[in-house]
Amino acid sequence: MKACIDIGGTKVAVSLADGAGGQPIGRRAEPTATTGDRGALVRQVLRLVQEVCAAQGVAEEQVTQAGVSSCGPFLHVAGRIEVANPNICGGLAGPARGLPNDWTSVPLEAPLAERFAQLRIENDAVAALEAERLWGALQGVPHCAYVTWSTGVGAGLCVDGRILRGKNGNAGHAGHTFASDDPVGLLCGCGNWGDVEALVAGNAVQRRFAERGWADAAALMQAASGGDKAALAVVDELCRVLGRMLYNLVALLDLQRISLGGAVFLHNRGLLLPRLQGEVSRHLPALTDGVQLVPAGLGLAVGDYAAMALVHG
Repeated sequence: MKACIDIGGTKVAVSLADGAGGQPIGRRAEPTATTGDRGALVRQVLRLVQEVCAAQGVAEEQVTQAGVSSCGPFLHVAGRIEVANPNICGGLAGPARGLPNDWTSVPLEAPLAERFAQLRIENDAVAALEAERLWGALQGVPHCAYVTWSTGVGAGLCVDGRILRGKNGNAGHAGHTFASDDPVGLLCGCGNWGDVEALVAGNAVQRRFAERGWADAAALMQAASGGDKAALAVVDELCRVLGRMLYNLVALLDLQRISLGGAVFLHNRGLLLPRLQGEVSRHLPALTDGVQLVPAGLGLAVGDYAAMALVHG
């Protein structure tokens, strides 16, 4: 058995798999650790691995391989990956974002390599892209992307059948591209003002619109689905921002299909998908004709399958 570890800005989930592509088993999940010292996240991961093994009757020493699908960005410190994620590390944007720590990164690869003989770590959107290409909506598509719209916004990119990673494994962090020069209330957890994530991410919706009566993204989407004109106007604006980001990916990479995941999108796909497709399709037909936006084929389980894709085979 192999450990499948999914680290997000909101939750950490761990399951086991045999690597042959079957369903992950024994899943345990809990909110991502953001208090204590910088080692808290890895201790949480290792505890969850222990708990899953115990629940499944698997001896811990038999689990020697792990795939880790983790939110980024990544840093390389002494040749090992650390995570500098704005929803985990409070030191990136400072007290204005309210995270209860002053971390600017947390160690990941070095401590996990002490536990697992074989370890593969990828950005979570890259891992989800691999899963969607193996089992989901991107099978057989050589020019494609996976984009998540959830707590954060990110992408995994594939051109000519080759997944793009970049110098530190951070290719695809489209959520941190700039979309506005308005500094009022648009502070991203990474420290940027006015990037895509600051405007449309799930936690950004809560910060930006709570005073208007929508406590979170779910409340906003529910109101819009019910026909509330003010809520619909906000949703249209959010889709304009994210749709332009998607168009930019298509224009830069000449993509065929983009698979969309993440809780914000998947829980509201009927409302959001036609708006996003319309935003992409209305620009420059030479680039966008035939480009498809589709829901992630693996649905809300894409994070679990993303980690499993890293230990597949």
